[in-house]
Amino acid sequence: MPDYTYVIVGGGMTADAAAQAIHEADPVGSIGVIGAEPHPPYDRPPLSKALWKGEPEDKIWRKTVSTGAQLHLGRRIGAIDVRAHLATDDRGTKYRFTKLLLATGGTPRQLPLKTDQIIYFRTLDDYRRLRALASQSVRFCVIGGGFIGSEVAAALRMQGRDVTMLVPEAGLGARVFPAELARFLADYYRQKGVTMRLGEGMAGLDRRAGSCLVHTTTGGELVAEVLVAGLGIMPTVDLAEQAGLRVDNGVVVDEFCRTSHPDVYAAGDVANFANPALGTRLRVEHEDNANTMGRTAGLNMAGRATAYDHLPFFYSDLFDLGYEAVGDLDARLETVTDWKVPFREGVVYYLKGGRVRGVLLWNTWGQVDHARALIAERGPFQAQDLKGRLPA
Repeated sequence: MPDYTYVIVGGGMTADAAAQAIHEADPVGSIGVIGAEPHPPYDRPPLSKALWKGEPEDKIWRKTVSTGAQLHLGRRIGAIDVRAHLATDDRGTKYRFTKLLLATGGTPRQLPLKTDQIIYFRTLDDYRRLRALASQSVRFCVIGGGFIGSEVAAALRMQGRDVTMLVPEAGLGARVFPAELARFLADYYRQKGVTMRLGEGMAGLDRRAGSCLVHTTTGGELVAEVLVAGLGIMPTVDLAEQAGLRVDNGVVVDEFCRTSHPDVYAAGDVANFANPALGTRLRVEHEDNANTMGRTAGLNMAGRATAYDHLPFFYSDLFDLGYEAVGDLDARLETVTDWKVPFREGVVYYLKGGRVRGVLLWNTWGQVDHARALIAERGPFQAQDLKGRLPA
């Protein structure tokens, strides 16, 4: 029976960040990483960004083995016995632990048709499949106009592929961006050659002559050989539920990334944590949170008490445009736009009750820390107070 001081369930960026921190704080503690993928930990953002622009695949790999961690790949933990401090995988192997980290991430929402012509874009193997298909003259349809859908559609179009986006909202990124920016972005994608079908959701899905036939909510049809589903993820909490841990939109943790059991921690996409700056609980599915929270969890597991009070940021590349963002970006909030060049360079502030709750840095770089400081300020702010506030 493998016997580790620290067991990490999950093999992604959060797992690597935790292993690095554990090794730093407790160099003699043994670490076991159990990951469902056949690959060791790697950086996920390049799968929808840099790899499509020519960055070599070998740049994505993390150096998890440098921590001395033993990697058990292609395995899933199916049960945790918190009293006996045992985790059991899908091959029946039991792992003894002193401390355990749940870094189980999330599972893509599924479409109602089982076919290998649908790609749920999340893993390296998903990227490799889509990249191979992108070398063929086939029609692609991206379902959903959110974060991943927008990036993948741009990546495919940059390869010269025929791409249609099916977007239920009236603009691209409409749940996050102000309406006028979401409309501009949809027009921008059209100019880049993407067929945009706005205000149309998916009502049904069938097969037709070797292709996928999408029935839309407006009574229309859309035919494509490959569908890319950008429908978001659900936090993978089944293991936490089985172990009797508190779950509420993810695995609930305290400021030290501990779950409702003191020897079990959670971090990354799956963790629901309190953020002091926003005064609310969050669950964040982005790289900065994976890296920073994973590291914090690792330090705490190894006895170096460290509160997780970080407000994560996220970023995206959309053809020639790009942005960084921090805080609560919800299009339903009051927004104040401060454009240097309309829709090309500027800052969008999201306000609630006179306080800045989120900041979108549109083609504006190096301002994330200043944006965090602004969110921490009590205000109240009027629109005129924010004009010219950033870049600082």
